[in-house]
Amino acid sequence: MSTSVLTAERTGSAVWARLADYVEMTKPRIVVLELLVAGVAACLAMPRGLDAATVMHALFATALVAASASIANGWWERDSDARMQRTADRPLPAGRVSSAEALLLSAAMVLLGLVWLVWKVNLLTAALGTASWVLYVLVYTPLKKRTPLNTTIGAVAGAIPVLMGWTATGATLDLAAYALAGVLFLWQFPHFMAIAWLYRRDYAAGGHQMLSVVDPSGIRCGSMAVVGALVLIPVSLIPTILPTGGSPLVFLVWTFCLGTVQYALAVRFALHRDETSARLLLRGTLIYLPAWMAMLLMVTL
Repeated sequence: MSTSVLTAERTGSAVWARLADYVEMTKPRIVVLELLVAGVAACLAMPRGLDAATVMHALFATALVAASASIANGWWERDSDARMQRTADRPLPAGRVSSAEALLLSAAMVLLGLVWLVWKVNLLTAALGTASWVLYVLVYTPLKKRTPLNTTIGAVAGAIPVLMGWTATGATLDLAAYALAGVLFLWQFPHFMAIAWLYRRDYAAGGHQMLSVVDPSGIRCGSMAVVGALVLIPVSLIPTILPTGGSPLVFLVWTFCLGTVQYALAVRFALHRDETSARLLLRGTLIYLPAWMAMLLMVTL
């Protein structure tokens, strides 16, 4: 094989590796989750006569804003990530991507995303996107080093994409929209308390003030998971009093059963506070959200 061919192959591999690092910095699983909930909200807001083109523009821009926030968060926490075993090999702490590159990419993506929302969607959705980015990057991220309340701020930022999907259709924010946002807000507490407990040593090494770090006994962490899962049950039932295209009884039974199982897993975690119970709760939360949204779509559309 000639030297030029080898050089071309190495160059191509380097380009793909760099692109992979850029994608990794966006935390694609978080972006996909935000797109999923925004898309579901759009379908629920406008079950008939949905403007698919506008929604696609909204999802594209939402992905840019969410990806930018993740990159900015990684830039802010690059030194902390370098001290944490599970994050030390990320592109920024590992030195595969420079701080300047990350900042430039984050700035370009959020500007494009917000301009796109204003241009192709509407001002309200753009304002919500701005609020989500500001809360996540400029409030939640620095608070992680200062107070366990960072989780609450992060949960607010994480719930806003639901409202973005709703308003992208032109629908007015009402009880149904706030119920959807409330479900996503409350769901994050059992979900993130399980994560905080599983990675409490990493968070401590990185200097993050998570509940699992400031209270090594896990009592506060477990209590927060239980309260979030418990309050989630009545909030998740609110759509049963709203007009739907299917049987509200089916949705009520399904939702109540899902919420009860998640609550039971949260109670188990609070009582045992070990890795097994935390992993069970984490898996339960990962099942709960798509299962709840799928049934809501089925009875609405």
